[in-house]
Amino acid sequence: MASLVSPTLPLKFSANVRRSSNTRGCSKIRSKVYCTARPVPPSTCSVQFTGHKTSSSRQLTSVIARVAKPVAAAQAGDGEAQLDPMESAVAKVVGQAAAPTVVTGLFIAFWYGLNIAFNLANKSLFNYFPFPWTVSTVHVLVGAVYCGITYFLGAKKASYERPITGDEFKLIFPPAFMHAAGHVAANLSFAAVAISLTHTVKTLEPVFNVVLSWIFMGTVTPPSVLITLVPIMAGVSYASAADLSFNWAGFNGAMISNLTFAFRAVLSKQNMKNIKNLGSTGIYAWTTLISCFLCLPGAIIFEGQALPAGIEAAVAKVGAVTFWSQIFFVGLFYHLYNQFAFNTLGRVSPVSHGVCNVVKRVAIIVTSVLFFGTPLTLKTKIGTAVALFGTYWYTEAVKANNAKKQAKSA
Repeated sequence: MASLVSPTLPLKFSANVRRSSNTRGCSKIRSKVYCTARPVPPSTCSVQFTGHKTSSSRQLTSVIARVAKPVAAAQAGDGEAQLDPMESAVAKVVGQAAAPTVVTGLFIAFWYGLNIAFNLANKSLFNYFPFPWTVSTVHVLVGAVYCGITYFLGAKKASYERPITGDEFKLIFPPAFMHAAGHVAANLSFAAVAISLTHTVKTLEPVFNVVLSWIFMGTVTPPSVLITLVPIMAGVSYASAADLSFNWAGFNGAMISNLTFAFRAVLSKQNMKNIKNLGSTGIYAWTTLISCFLCLPGAIIFEGQALPAGIEAAVAKVGAVTFWSQIFFVGLFYHLYNQFAFNTLGRVSPVSHGVCNVVKRVAIIVTSVLFFGTPLTLKTKIGTAVALFGTYWYTEAVKANNAKKQAKSA
């Protein structure tokens, strides 16, 4: 299995986001890694894995765009009728009607690209440092520190935005708890099984989103959409049963992650409506900070005694600079991709957000199989293909349902 890190093959990361005329909420500081709720053009963001065969940034952007396009189109019906400042700027180029879809597509593109980078680097880290509780804590800790630095440098809209009240803390705490639990569960799965299996199981997330959206938000999903969940569930079951890396710890971790992240999506969507003058970026920043205090006790209890020896072994294998830099950048990638995911959630419904998550897994499964050379049985390939076909059908059904709603309201 290939690895991003070896004693003779260091890992280098480069993530540069430059200020552009379309960027809003940025201070004039120079920062190598920087993002706000207003994304900059994809050409200004690149991730390089030195020593491995990877697609060029132009090819990767093209692939992500092709994957994101049908999802962004399906979400057009969920956008705000009133154009926001970025949509207004984009409308000058693509027209007012297409602007919301294009902006949503940009959010999805950044979300997908950063998520792919995170998954490859994170699995490589687990290959020689199998401490999922500790790594999970570091992920949210890096994000909280990043938000703190940007806040005190004056870029408040790119971080916590403002202090929160006690009542707002009570609203944010439940999705923060779900975020922490889901993140730890996902990392327990990543450490136990192949990335492709974890993400195949996590294609079930729309099922949880549909149920929880109905329970908590009263959103009724039409039968034409519900029926598309059948091949997703069947494909996941078939692929999981035949996967060479399958074990129950990895499978259960992925399923727990599905449930808790679905809760997080629904609760966060409600908070975006109920908490005034605090955007999706700010809500996610506070969610990240609270998650640090929720993840830390588990890391101490379950891995505290073995951690010093684990760090020593990791440093001996890849070197201190490589180990600590990978820990940092994996955490940074995690925070940034989730920030863009939350920005997207602020524009779409929880069910639509689940669609974005599922289609994203197509890119992750393909890139992880190619990058790590993961062996797949014929049954696993068939099951994965069926599940992914279900996601395509699901996307088309959501798009058709949105079109019907628009026609009725016209």
